[in-house]
Amino acid sequence: QVQLVESGGGSVQAGGSLRLSCAASGITFSLYDMGWYRQAPGKERELVASFSRGVSTNYADSVKGRFTISADNAKKTLYLQMNTLRPEDTAVYYCHAASRPTWVREYWGQGTQVTVSS
Repeated sequence: QVQLVESGGGSVQAGGSLRLSCAASGITFSLYDMGWYRQAPGKERELVASFSRGVSTNYADSVKGRFTISADNAKKTLYLQMNTLRPEDTAVYYCHAASRPTWVREYWGQGTQVTVSS
């Protein structure tokens, strides 16, 4: 059974930092493309950052220079370090895993709430 369990969300003031974690089980972690998505109220889910083929990273323009995605294959855990948070970063953040190379299998975590107050 595949599980992606996020943690680390919470409430923080603008300018603060949070670190999200996503613990994966039931998959061969190193064979999956991993990513973080977010969904704000009334908006569509959007990609925040992705970690592909265990090497390359991609970020949404809105978070470049502030967020860093990383992974620990031994712990099967994905991270998202979020610095200089802004109120517009408020959303539910989801961990995503997709099997390489064709993403024929995809999994989502349950989400963790991040709230940034001004």
